[in-house]
Amino acid sequence: MSNKTYPFEMKDMTADEAKKLKLFTGELGGFIRVGPKGYIATHRFKEMAADIYNMEIRSSDVYVVTYARSGTTWTQELVWMVANNLDYEKAKSLTLTERFPFLEFSMMVHPDMTKFFKKQKEGDIEKQKRLEVVSSHIIDRVAAAPSPRFIKTHLPLTLMPPNLLDAKVVYVARDPRDVAVSFYHLCRSMVFMGWSGDFKSFWELLINDLLYWTPFFDHLKEAWEKRHHPNLLFLFYEDMQKDLPAVINRVADFLGKKYSDEQVAQLCEHLKVDSFKKNPSINNVQFKELGLMKPNEEFVRKGKSGGWRDYFDEEMTAQAEKWMEENLRDTDLRFPHLQ
Repeated sequence: MSNKTYPFEMKDMTADEAKKLKLFTGELGGFIRVGPKGYIATHRFKEMAADIYNMEIRSSDVYVVTYARSGTTWTQELVWMVANNLDYEKAKSLTLTERFPFLEFSMMVHPDMTKFFKKQKEGDIEKQKRLEVVSSHIIDRVAAAPSPRFIKTHLPLTLMPPNLLDAKVVYVARDPRDVAVSFYHLCRSMVFMGWSGDFKSFWELLINDLLYWTPFFDHLKEAWEKRHHPNLLFLFYEDMQKDLPAVINRVADFLGKKYSDEQVAQLCEHLKVDSFKKNPSINNVQFKELGLMKPNEEFVRKGKSGGWRDYFDEEMTAQAEKWMEENLRDTDLRFPHLQ
């Protein structure tokens, strides 16, 4: 770990918690809890925690911060396009991961998993090099990147630099039941996560604060408390689905841009789920090429709301309502579609 100061304690899981998390067969290093709220990260996060917390924030930076599978990719592309004067050509020529790197991604790929992937690609020097880049910490690369920088993270605000809001931050929240379904499919599809349990077991981990980046509601509330800050824009995934042009205009206002109705309509076409599925710069084809993702899975899935109903039985539905009600009791945060 870096010799920079880090204000938060990082603790190992209890034996019982660690046992439940063994269902993530691709996470070979195990998990830890970070800070007073006990946010879940992998052991490898210890190597980067202080570097992230102490990283330089530039006023020209734009961060997309979300809990995982809350519309992150959708928002990244929207934000990048709005900030970069709708440069469709550049967006096609560079992958979203190049244009908008994922700050703590390397904590997800244990070094032994990298060795495994490289062995699978033995003899293919180009792919082995790409695997090395994908699985290495990106803090130095981010530090050396020219402005304006676009950065994605699933870390809660408290684990980011204290002056993060010197930059622009777009935070997106989504109904946790839909998050659970989407995240479940992602964790099954990514070899380096390798979720081997059923959906119900996955849901139990989410509501018991035992999944990556949980506690879920603390994550949201930290951002919600800052929603009036001029440098933070708080969005709901459901609003993006309901009225994408309005959200595009909000993002444009936030980033000091102005686009015509025709330009906004064209961007809406570009941002459709069907367009995303066909767009290699967005749909993470490189993960399949490198063996990080199962070949028959999709990174961009359905992108709809309410799909959780196909996965929840009556007991889980009641459990979800109780969990959400208890966690929203001490805040005025409300999901727009539930009001």
